Amino acid sequence: MLTRRHFIVTSAALFSGPIAGPALASGPPSAAQKAAWDAQVTPPNYDPATSNPWGLHPRFLPTRVETRAGLAPGDLHVDAVARFLYHIGPGRTAMRYGVAIGRGGLYQPGTFRIGRKAEWPSWTPTRAMIEREPDVYARWADGMEPGPENALGSRAFYLYQGGRDTYLRIHGTPQPWSIGTRASSGCVRMVMAHINDLYDRVAVGVTAHLYPA
Repeated sequence: MLTRRHFIVTSAALFSGPIAGPALASGPPSAAQKAAWDAQVTPPNYDPATSNPWGLHPRFLPTRVETRAGLAPGDLHVDAVARFLYHIGPGRTAMRYGVAIGRGGLYQPGTFRIGRKAEWPSWTPTRAMIEREPDVYARWADGMEPGPENALGSRAFYLYQGGRDTYLRIHGTPQPWSIGTRASSGCVRMVMAHINDLYDRVAVGVTAHLYPA
């Protein structure tokens, strides 16, 4: 059974809301378009440890921390209480990032597999999201085009259990001010510049541990 007593010597991560849908009519963005959007969401002279145009509490900036022995390098651990995500590295260290998690009872702890990942994905809300908040989500029932205002932001990791897509994601957010809070419809949110840094280091197939809130 998952407990919050984990593996990390410092704090941990969090969870947010939307999903990714099929490619929309305009088709996937080109490499040039993706590069332009990446530049748009990355602060000038970006330094992960110090750049903070979003006004985050300093503890939510990327930080390398110590971990206990025995954690699998490459795995992700989300501490929903402290609002941290850890990416386990070599030598009993991890990179720690601030996150936002699902509000109310929408956060879903568990053990998941990264079944796929995507750069600048499109997004479609689930039927449950539309039924729960039609004023917010119904207009996107046919999907939202990729881009800096897309609910999944610049990057997304898709959480699976067995061979089933859970429709939970760890993803970038166009609402960086939500980091450190319970704000989403269930997914784990990250600052787009932060998840862009993390993206290439997370392999499809690794485990994501989401601890109870």
